[in-house]
Parts: sequence; structure tokens; C-alpha cells
Amino acid sequence: MWFFLSLFSAIFTALNDVISKYYFSTYSAYEMALIRLLYAFPLLFTYLIIMDTPSLDPIFWISVFLALPLEVAAFLTYMEAIRSAPLSLCIPFLSFTPAFMIFTGNLILGEKVSSFGIIGILLIVIGSYILNISDIKREIMGPFRSIFRIKGTRLMLLTAAIYSITATLGKLAINHSNPQFFATFYFTVLSIIFFSIWPFRRNAKIDIIIKRPFASVLSGVVTSAMIFSHVFAIKLIEAACMISVKRSSLLFGVLFGAIFFKEKEIGKRFIGASIMMSGVIIIGVMS
Repeated sequence: MWFFLSLFSAIFTALNDVISKYYFSTYSAYEMALIRLLYAFPLLFTYLIIMDTPSLDPIFWISVFLALPLEVAAFLTYMEAIRSAPLSLCIPFLSFTPAFMIFTGNLILGEKVSSFGIIGILLIVIGSYILNISDIKREIMGPFRSIFRIKGTRLMLLTAAIYSITATLGKLAINHSNPQFFATFYFTVLSIIFFSIWPFRRNAKIDIIIKRPFASVLSGVVTSAMIFSHVFAIKLIEAACMISVKRSSLLFGVLFGAIFFKEKEIGKRFIGASIMMSGVIIIGVMS
């Protein structure tokens, strides 16, 4: 059961990117994020009320307090990345998060870097090179230069770097609560923060929130489904195994880019994303 729940979480993650790009790419990055979280809030808040609340100590609150502003920044760069670049090109760069976490985990949690961690990082770097392999015609380092030349991949790499910090802080918060409570509480509060910003925006209009009701509700439901499948899966298996399966969202992102947006060079990008995902799995399971 845990495998299918983890797989569903991966599919819902990739599907939500499709919904955001297809229906809301004309919105600002903030508005795209607001739609996702606002329409997920009722389900998240309801579950938060009925679930058991663990004993929470100051370390939990400090971790959450430090993580949330960074999470807001990461969410905005994430939305801007999928607005401005093909999904099959930018989504795989989220695989750099666990690579960066090797260093943030060492800094914040004192975790040690293993030889498997180094191997995982190398695979992620090799995969990122293959994603832009067509640029090798210009120069041998062309594929790497393209990462920073293309706005969407540059922003997604920044998102991955920020996520490596928030994920490490989240890991600390989970150690002082539990995975189910943390995930539900964290995204509920994140929803409140995004909505609290909205009235202070210069062009804040209610029609942005209600303009596309079907797509908005669908995005909220899919966001909730992603979080709940994650929460229930992690109850049944070790976090490393669950996250490794969930990272298949990288591959679904590439496939959905081809299916829904007719993106090109899918073969090369799928191979690159697969290599990057293998690096993620090695870091998550073996390091």
C-alpha cells in the first residue's frame, strides 16, 4: 500500500504542475501559488483539526518559524520556473535538492557525507548535463552554461537550493513532532501566509481567485491529495523509501510535458531525468 500511496503522491505532484502551467501561466507566480494553497486549505485545515496533536517543543516552533519565509520564496521561484520553461526541462532540476541537502544537513543537523552521497551527486550532475546535451554543439560546457542561461532552469536550481534548507529544517521539526502532523500543519500555515499577503498587493482583485473555479478547485484538490497521500504513505514505511518513490514525480513531469504541452527533445530529457532520479535514490536510500 505504501508504494502506491507514494506513487500517487508523485503523480499528483506532477499533475499539479500541469494544471498550474496550463490554466494559470498568465497569472503571476504569487497568484499561481495562492490558487494552489487557498483551494487546498479547507481540506488541510479540517484534517489538522481532527488529527492528534503531538507534544511540541521550542525546537519545533523555531524550525517552522525559520523555514516558512524560505518556503514562501521557494514556492514563488518554483511557480515562476514552470511559467517560463518547459516542464520536461525545469522540473528535473528539483533533484538537486537532496544533493544540496548533503551539505545543509551537515551544517544544520551534523549529518555526515558518505561515499554514496558523492556518487548520487555525480549522477545528478551528469543527468543535468544530458538534459541540455543538444547545446554541446556550441562547446563542451554548453549544457552546463544553458542551466544558467535559461530562466526557468536557473530559477528551479535556486528553488532546489532553498528547498534543501527548508527540507533540513523540516526534518528537524519532524524529529520534534511527527511526519503526519508536520506536513499538514506546515502547508496549512503556508496557505494562511499566502492569503494574508493578497490584500496588500497593489492589484489585488477577487476575480483572480474565482475567475476559473473548476481549475482552481481541481488544483486545490490535487494539492490536498498530494499531501495526504504523502502523509499516509510515510505512516507505513521509512521516510527514505517513501521519498525515493515520490521522486518519480521528476519523470512524470517530463512525460506530462510531452503529453500536455508537446514539448520537444523528450527522449534526451527523460534519460537525463532518469539518471538524476537514480542519484536521488542513492542519496536517499544508501547514503
